[in-house]
Amino acid sequence: MSPTLKSCFSNKLIEAGCDEAGRGCLAGPVVAAAVILPKDYFHPLLNDSKQLSIKQRLLLRTVIEKEAIDCAIGEVSNEEIDQINILHASFLAMHRAIDQLKQKPELLLIDGNRFQPYEDIQHQCIVKGDAKFCPIAAASVMAKTHRDALMHQLAEKFPGYFWKNNVGYPTKAHREAIQRLGVTPYHRKTFRLTSANSYRT
Repeated sequence: MSPTLKSCFSNKLIEAGCDEAGRGCLAGPVVAAAVILPKDYFHPLLNDSKQLSIKQRLLLRTVIEKEAIDCAIGEVSNEEIDQINILHASFLAMHRAIDQLKQKPELLLIDGNRFQPYEDIQHQCIVKGDAKFCPIAAASVMAKTHRDALMHQLAEKFPGYFWKNNVGYPTKAHREAIQRLGVTPYHRKTFRLTSANSYRT
């Protein structure tokens, strides 16, 4: 675990860490997670999901599902992203994750510097929070692993886009596949893809 990762922001309030995955992707949903951990939580591997290997993330996913007080996932589809833009879609995904929590948090720890308030719950935005606080790091892992699994499933239907490897991110191979094969129903049409304008169903 990162030496700067703290178990909680406040000792008095029920905290839910919130983070998203997939903002920069060309295809697929944006996915968010909300996680409530015990106040003294510690796991030696827990960190920002981007700093972990696939094997470590999958291991932590199982651990978090077992040891978290509460955990939930929210998704916003590529069609919704095109309608409301990726920033608002990221907020909506977090709101949908919080909606699914069985225990109502008293403080939301948000990874990043912006958030749209959720009901009457106070929130704290923390830049690079997924490398600073355990609940946000846990949410980072849950959102990333959930979204990767979704993209791997879609890769079975659309194998030419290499989603098993790039999970929708704008790699050279992904962009070349869009140019060659056209745009799928899962691509974000308002994103800069390529000049391709044909669609696959």
